[in-house]
Amino acid sequence: MGAKVHKNLHICKKSSNFAGILYDFAPIMQSIIDIIGQISLGTADYCLIGVLAVLFVYQVYFYTRYIGAPQRYAKRQAPYTPISAEQQKGVSVIVCAHNEEHNLQDYLQSLLTQDYSNYEVIVVNDGSEDHTREVIEEYMRYDHRIVTTFVPRGARVNSTKKLAITLAVKRAKYDYLLLTDADCRPESPHWITEMMRGFDDPQKEIVIGFGAYYPDHTRINRIIQYDTLFCGLQYLGMALARRPYMGVGRNLAYKKDLFLRTGGFSTMMNQRAGDDDLLVNHVATKTNTAVVVSRESITWSPAKETLHDWLLQKRRHIGVSHDYTSNSKTRLGIEPVTRGLFYLMLIAAGVLGNMAVWATAGLLFIARLIMQLTIINLSAKQLGVRGFGLVILWYDICLPLVTLNMLTKKPLKAGQW
Repeated sequence: MGAKVHKNLHICKKSSNFAGILYDFAPIMQSIIDIIGQISLGTADYCLIGVLAVLFVYQVYFYTRYIGAPQRYAKRQAPYTPISAEQQKGVSVIVCAHNEEHNLQDYLQSLLTQDYSNYEVIVVNDGSEDHTREVIEEYMRYDHRIVTTFVPRGARVNSTKKLAITLAVKRAKYDYLLLTDADCRPESPHWITEMMRGFDDPQKEIVIGFGAYYPDHTRINRIIQYDTLFCGLQYLGMALARRPYMGVGRNLAYKKDLFLRTGGFSTMMNQRAGDDDLLVNHVATKTNTAVVVSRESITWSPAKETLHDWLLQKRRHIGVSHDYTSNSKTRLGIEPVTRGLFYLMLIAAGVLGNMAVWATAGLLFIARLIMQLTIINLSAKQLGVRGFGLVILWYDICLPLVTLNMLTKKPLKAGQW
């Protein structure tokens, strides 16, 4: 049996870093297996070990299939290469601004220094009450690529941002739309070029990118960093597996024709949020969605500074998940359920099991933790995000509970965010 274990681990070592780490622990694993083999197990013990093993296998599948996919895909992507002006597709970059006077002053210039020549920037003044309009007009005086439209103050709709995007789409003169936020700064001047690479395949109508948050040294920022990274790897990985379910408006592109052909936001105007993830969830298919995860394609935004503000933001986003397709909700529900059951079964093994059950449970727990640390940190490094240590274990337990609590609450009323 020992030779067989070593042989299987040797095969896995060639396929992934995680398996390579497990290979180094093969002698210890073999010793544990030998000890387990000398202890008699009852029916309840076999049931505990069997359930734990099944849950562990699904967690390995989920991490290797989805969470680790963006990092593997990024390694296969060709490095940045400039595109000649003659080959560039026209792009309309859309920015919705509600009381964004200071953010436009800080970040709009980064959209005007892209190395892409065939684009315009549409800034929609979404009922601002500060000097947003004056800032936009000042930029328009010296850069003809900036155009604007506006949503009147007090517009009687549930989602003025969806209305703002719709107005921008109708105003756009190009066939490709690239969306970001007023407080976003692209990682590099190659951002538009990189995102447009997703449309190289003529079948692709949606391109999903990663939107990161600036790091700082506060605890809430570390929570936001991990939550954003995990969610980002999940939706990017599922899109790479031909199961797209969402994108983020900080870094998202789609064809104008797709928006108009599918009715845009006409079926979701009753929702305050969902101008990004809900739209993608309804119109993305396994063949029309591309992913771009190169470092140059990332956008950066300031994170919320307080727990209260972040929870409101997260509750707003989670609130629209009720309107996801049934397939999306099922896929998204399986992982946290198996994760929660895995931890519960670990507790059950500790309380009800014997030494063999404890050893098996401990082995599976350590193997899963090593897998998490390896995949999450390799992905973080590729995206330019600070890595995580054993605190991952704390986030892994607490964040699903936060999400579950929000799913049980009533949707926020208009004006609560």
